[in-house]
Amino acid sequence: MNERLLKSAWDVTDVRPLWVPPLLSIMIDTSRTSMAPPPVPSRLDKPRPILIPASHFPTPGNSKPLIRFLVGVVLLHLTLSVGGFIFLYYKEQSFSYKNPPSPQGRVGFSFAEKQETFKPRARMVVETPSSNLFQKSASPEGHLRWNIDDSVRNKVGHSHSTWLTILEPGDYFVYSRVTFSEAHPKQALASLVMMRKTEREKESVVMKAYCSLSSSGGVSGSNPQLCTATQQDLITLERGNQLSVWVQDLSLVDYEEGATTFGIYKL
Repeated sequence: MNERLLKSAWDVTDVRPLWVPPLLSIMIDTSRTSMAPPPVPSRLDKPRPILIPASHFPTPGNSKPLIRFLVGVVLLHLTLSVGGFIFLYYKEQSFSYKNPPSPQGRVGFSFAEKQETFKPRARMVVETPSSNLFQKSASPEGHLRWNIDDSVRNKVGHSHSTWLTILEPGDYFVYSRVTFSEAHPKQALASLVMMRKTEREKESVVMKAYCSLSSSGGVSGSNPQLCTATQQDLITLERGNQLSVWVQDLSLVDYEEGATTFGIYKL
């Protein structure tokens, strides 16, 4: 009877229930069954340990040749290094013995500084005049004469062994040292550096220095009286300019070696 009532109710509403397959409508309750849950899938990105068989590890007996080889390589490298160092050391010593450095090199001058020795320069040694020269000369004053053979000159000319001639223009360091052994009776002892533009030009004074002795002067026992007039300056010179040293009395000059000199050096 109930089925009839339901049927009549469906007929009235004209609605049909959905048909569900029996397998989909059944839910498995794992808490009430003896079936095991499905396995969890493995993670592919998880690193897996690499197992090395024990047979691949070297045994204590097999590692000795390897250790001996490594020790031999280290000793060979050390021997070659020490031998090469000793060889280079003795080679350098033999080279230095065959080619000794110059005085400039020993004090550490660079190559550029060594080139300074080739610049124009002159260091003049005074020439000792004969006694006859003083007797024949009407005037005691005059220019000092230089011993050309004993003097040092590089790219510097001379005229009549008295004047230095400039061959290269530039700035020159000029110095003069004149030592007097006797005093002048009326005036102080003077030393002048003269310059003329050419051999035919009139000379002019560019440097001067003085010194004095007592009027009694000369040699007193074993203690001679001496005075030195020293001067130095920086002068710009042109090609053809000439320099000389003038004194008021040539007979009063001390001509001993090193006491009187004259020189120039291009900067």
